[in-house]
Amino acid sequence: MKGLALDKVISADGTAIAYQRFGAGGPPVILVGGAFNDAASYVPTAEALGGSMTAVTYDRRGRGASGNTLPYAIAREVEDIAALTAELGGQACVCGFSSGSILAFEAAAAGVPIPRLVMFEPPFRLPTSPPLPPGYQEQMAAFIASGRNGEAVGYFMTKAVGLPADAVAQLRKAPHWPALEALAPSAVHDDLLVGDGSVPVDRLAALTVPTLLLDSTGSAPWLRNAAVAVADALPNASHRSLDGTFHKLPPEILTPVLTEFFLA
Repeated sequence: MKGLALDKVISADGTAIAYQRFGAGGPPVILVGGAFNDAASYVPTAEALGGSMTAVTYDRRGRGASGNTLPYAIAREVEDIAALTAELGGQACVCGFSSGSILAFEAAAAGVPIPRLVMFEPPFRLPTSPPLPPGYQEQMAAFIASGRNGEAVGYFMTKAVGLPADAVAQLRKAPHWPALEALAPSAVHDDLLVGDGSVPVDRLAALTVPTLLLDSTGSAPWLRNAAVAVADALPNASHRSLDGTFHKLPPEILTPVLTEFFLA
C-alpha cells in the first residue's frame, strides 16, 4: 500500500511537522521514532498497519522535512503529537519506539487524547544495566556544537547502544551513514527525554491509559528488563516479548500485535 504525498501540520509554536498517512480509513495510530530515525524508518510498519488502520509516520522536529524552532523543549514535541492527533480527528493511538516511546508516554501523561499506547523498549537504565559514561550528554552536545556529527553518531552507537567499535567502523562504510550524521543533532533531544536514565516510577503510576510494553527477543537484557520495569510501574499495562533482532521488530511480527491491541 502506497503512502500519500508528504503533508505538514503546524504545531502550537508554529513549527511545521511533516508526516505521511497510510491507509484509507480505520482508527488512527501515530508511530513515534527514536534516536536516529525519521518518518521513513517506519514506513514498512505504517504500510502494514494501513490495511486496517490509518497509520501516520512523521519526522520529529529537527529531522527530515520538519522544522526545528529553538529553543528545544520536550513540551514542544508533545505539542507536535497533539497537532497530529487533532489533524487525525481529535484522538489517536500511539506506538513509540525506543526513546520515542518515552516521548509517547510524555504525550499521554500531558493529556493528549491517546486511547491506547504501545511502548517498545524505552531505554531506561535499571541499577543492573550497563551505565552511560560520566558526562555522556555533555559530550554528545559538545560533538554537535562543534559540527562533529560523525563522532556523535559513533559515540552514541558505542556508549549508549553498546555496539562494539569494529561494528561502528563497518557502519561508517554503509550507504546510510550520511543520513545518520544528518540526524545526529536531534539525538540531543532524545538524551533529554531519557534524562538520567532512571525509571520515573511515580509518574508512570499516574498514567491510566491502557498500555502495552514490547521488547524483542534479540535485544540486550538491559533493554528487555527496562520494558518489564515500565510495565510493572504502570497501573494498566501488559508486557509481551516478540521474536526480533537487536532493538527492532519486523513488521510482520509487530503489526498483528499492534492491530490486536489497538482495535480491542
